[in-house]
Amino acid sequence: MAAENLIINTDSRESISLNGTWQYIVDPYDTGFYTYRFTERSEGDPEAYWNNPVTKHRSERREHGYHPSNSLQVPGDWNSQKKELTYYEGSVWYQRDFDLRSLKKGERAFLYFGAVNYEAHVYLNGKKLGMHKGGFTPFNFEIPKELIKKEDNFLVVKVDNKRHPQEVPTVNVDWWNYGGITRDVKVLITPDKFIQQYNVQLDPAQDIAESIAQDRFVVTGSVDFNRDAGKGSVTVKIPELDFTRDYAVSGDRLEFDIELADLELWSPEDPKLYNVELAYNGETLSDRIGFRKIETVGNEIHLNGERVFLRGATIHEEIPQDVRRAYSKEDAEQLLGWAKELNANMLRLAHYPHNEEITRLADAMGFLVWSEIPVYWTIDFSSDEVLEKAKVQLEEMITRDRNRASIIIWSVGNETPVSPVRTAFMKSLIDKAKSLDDSRLVSAALEVHYNPETNHINDPLGAYTDIVSVNEYLGWYGGTPDMCRTAQWEVDYDKPLIISETGAGAKGGFHADRETRWSEEYQEWYYQEQIAMFERMPEGFSGVAPWILVDFRSPKRNHPEYQEGWNRKGIIDEKGNKKKAFAVLNKYYDEMEAATAR
Repeated sequence: MAAENLIINTDSRESISLNGTWQYIVDPYDTGFYTYRFTERSEGDPEAYWNNPVTKHRSERREHGYHPSNSLQVPGDWNSQKKELTYYEGSVWYQRDFDLRSLKKGERAFLYFGAVNYEAHVYLNGKKLGMHKGGFTPFNFEIPKELIKKEDNFLVVKVDNKRHPQEVPTVNVDWWNYGGITRDVKVLITPDKFIQQYNVQLDPAQDIAESIAQDRFVVTGSVDFNRDAGKGSVTVKIPELDFTRDYAVSGDRLEFDIELADLELWSPEDPKLYNVELAYNGETLSDRIGFRKIETVGNEIHLNGERVFLRGATIHEEIPQDVRRAYSKEDAEQLLGWAKELNANMLRLAHYPHNEEITRLADAMGFLVWSEIPVYWTIDFSSDEVLEKAKVQLEEMITRDRNRASIIIWSVGNETPVSPVRTAFMKSLIDKAKSLDDSRLVSAALEVHYNPETNHINDPLGAYTDIVSVNEYLGWYGGTPDMCRTAQWEVDYDKPLIISETGAGAKGGFHADRETRWSEEYQEWYYQEQIAMFERMPEGFSGVAPWILVDFRSPKRNHPEYQEGWNRKGIIDEKGNKKKAFAVLNKYYDEMEAATAR
């Protein structure tokens, strides 16, 4: 499915939730998908797991079936719901029935998935609707009218989370490979012609200082229809600003400009959101949108014309107490609530696009957000196929979230090894991101190699990113924290510099002297030395996103006493307890907030 077919803002459309209890079959050999000759089963094959054959006589053979005793909750991952599936990587078939009212003349229906990790094949009433790859971005398929029944529609999704060298991400990652239908599933009901996507934002080309001085702001908008709209109009409303205007439409796209006064700009200190309504063909979409301008000025990051320092918190989409994938508004409130307690004003969403509850709550709470696709470590940079998969995920991420004021940085990857072929691969992604959205900054988290005296940041990819972002662990992966006292930094590029990761492991509740690895005291010392080093960073130092806010699961972390399958670099442990380093960072962020305000 191409990203241009993605339907956005599904919460504002008529829908039927398919969340809840689904039945399942674990299929490690893909028996329900392939014959014993390893060819894909034909559509009507009664042994295909997307079919539900009815036996009419006890002598008839049937070798699969769905049963209420085998059930999983959606959204959710299978790893946390069934002990026997904790480490499982492979295929699981999900099945549920649903009813659907008769569609009126001129109505259409779509199956929408917020995310399925990683490869999804979707079948309805024995017919295949489509396939999608990518574990963290949404997709939808239209339901042909001839397939729809009023009752007992038989929906099956084959979910496969096996890792492969030619996928994005690839086989080697440092987080838990949660499998399953991990985000919302719903049936969308739309008019025959409808608004599929839209973008409403402050015009990035305007001089923001001049706009503020003159109290004159230009908002640009675009509307993409599902097909040629023909005659008609789109009504745009911003009720709080007493703005209503009709725009005549033709073709499959509308572009418009709005001039506004008395506009309150969105910022972390005042995350102002306006209700924006777009009405077309009997359907009204409503969205909460903030207006702000993000840009770089020399080696500084400016928000609404003023320099901003990014007081970051990095998070995985995981609820540690339950050892599961996060998906709900309550989950988002927990994670972002911790970040607010830290006095962070920025979130780095690692290492993939997070669910929509996270980005919408970030809008409301006033976080600046870095959103990333999982181009991670050793992607096959020589493969055009892999590049295309990465571009699809990039476009799906941007398409879903381009109306979120909180998102200021699109990231195209993390810690990719330097080589000419890698740089060409990554530059292609940067160019793609800018072609899709030129109103935000584009970056990637780079590695840095430590030297006894000067740490030279010269990754050639920095020539193409808007921000130079580096992951550094001086004092954890190499030496001890006191090495920070003599460390010097040089940057080849006259651009803002942020530390996109830094951190040290500590098991919550383990206390010792500060030189004892894995103790809370060691981690505390690490951050004390890091913060002292930050005071000597080059001009243009614009923020830090410590790794990581809270401990998370990773099969790569196997120390039997201190890790036990957890990455322990969180400043909050897996039970929700704050480690000693939390207070150190909190104090630093309070000081940086006060210094920026002066």
